[in-house]
Amino acid sequence: MSVIRTLLEGSIDYAGLYPPAGLPLETAVRNYAAYSAGETAWALGRFILPVGRLDPFERALEDLEAGTGPSTWCLSILLSGELRRDVEVITAFQERRSGAATPPAVRIKAVELKAQTPAEIADAMAVLPQDIQTFFEIPIDSDPADLIAALRSVGGYAKVRTGGTTPDAFPTPGDLLRFVATCVEASVPFKATAGLHHPLRSHYRLTYESGSPTALMFGFLNLLLTAAFLRAGLRREDAAALLEEADPTTLRFDCEHIYWRSYQLELPAVTRARREIVRSFGSCSFTEPIDDLKAMHLL
Repeated sequence: MSVIRTLLEGSIDYAGLYPPAGLPLETAVRNYAAYSAGETAWALGRFILPVGRLDPFERALEDLEAGTGPSTWCLSILLSGELRRDVEVITAFQERRSGAATPPAVRIKAVELKAQTPAEIADAMAVLPQDIQTFFEIPIDSDPADLIAALRSVGGYAKVRTGGTTPDAFPTPGDLLRFVATCVEASVPFKATAGLHHPLRSHYRLTYESGSPTALMFGFLNLLLTAAFLRAGLRREDAAALLEEADPTTLRFDCEHIYWRSYQLELPAVTRARREIVRSFGSCSFTEPIDDLKAMHLL
């Protein structure tokens, strides 16, 4: 397997229901089914779905043409905050799908929720199913070390918001780097969400509307590589430059290595970083990241 495929395999969680795409559920389901059959299906991660739309999702599956889409749909469920009720809904859905007479299979692989304090993390983990990965979106505008330590102690994962549809939704590079470095140091896996449609840092449109304003966004390669290089021992000062790298000529990939400026990362280190630290990133578009990678001749 090539190093670029190792870096990106299963990395793009499809969030087509969310802004700026904001697609109808039926359209997002059809899109995911089509992507799962395409040549870059290996990069496709989980389908992101709010817990309140599990029933409509099931109906949308029934409307798909037989044999369309993956044999198993892997979901990541955004919780509502009413945890006990959410768990009841998830449990009922799983029981119903396990007894379904017709394919496809559906597996809830992860849940996602917000937490502001270590106590909120501990309380939620006491209620949520232990066999489902739990990602806690935590604030990073102040030092998140206590929150990340709490996640480590209960086996939870971190989630970071890296953008949105307004300029103020984007964290500072320093805050994002501190989050990533703290996760690496604590060996806490994380995922990211929002504002990561493009590979490298640059100014991009905030929405798909004509005349949309732009903002300086992070790239998903910036984030994935920063985590991987930090995991391999890169100094935080150098990682800061990688997180803000905007020049594609500074990056080179071959079958066994990733090169950035004077640094290199070998395939086993990339594998460990994806397994142990950076799990995925949510994007309301699957095609936009893929098309940009093709334009960079990386795919």
